[in-house]
Amino acid sequence: MGLDIFLQTEIELERNNLDNFETQSLSREFCNLMCRKDVVDHEPELDQIGKLVDVDISCFYQMNMYPDDEYIAESIEFAKSEAEKETILANAAASRKAITGNITTVLQTLNALLEKLSSIDNLPSLLLPTDFDTLNNAYYFSDFMQDKGKGYIDNNFGQDLRNFKRFVEAALASGNKTIWFSYG
Repeated sequence: MGLDIFLQTEIELERNNLDNFETQSLSREFCNLMCRKDVVDHEPELDQIGKLVDVDISCFYQMNMYPDDEYIAESIEFAKSEAEKETILANAAASRKAITGNITTVLQTLNALLEKLSSIDNLPSLLLPTDFDTLNNAYYFSDFMQDKGKGYIDNNFGQDLRNFKRFVEAALASGNKTIWFSYG
């Protein structure tokens, strides 16, 4: 078992359809990519890519900071005082407010990454070597324009970004204004 990443919005999207899952899901490697800041001593690959193509990817990291209702409820349950509960609620409200309405920025970032990375043939060779290669960089960052996986299993970075974009576009069409990551 491992940790997975999910895209969340304020209006729930239809996810029961296998086609939606395969074309709008993010792989476990993308999950690992989003968590790299906390596990590697070198500059994380996503940061390297953002610099390489001159795209601000900070909105992706901000998506990690959204506290969902379950997290808030669990945090309150373990609070030792009423003041601590109030602090948890205030911090959660501030974190949510920081990304409210972010969906257009996320889509613009995805479009910029997809456009700029499409012309790079050797992305794996442009990234710093790592001793902690949980992503399998040679595979994950290769063949950017080709979908190598099955929508979740064996996706490469290009496929994950295209799936991410399809989800964001569906979310926008459903009236969503905010998008964030959850893990499970």
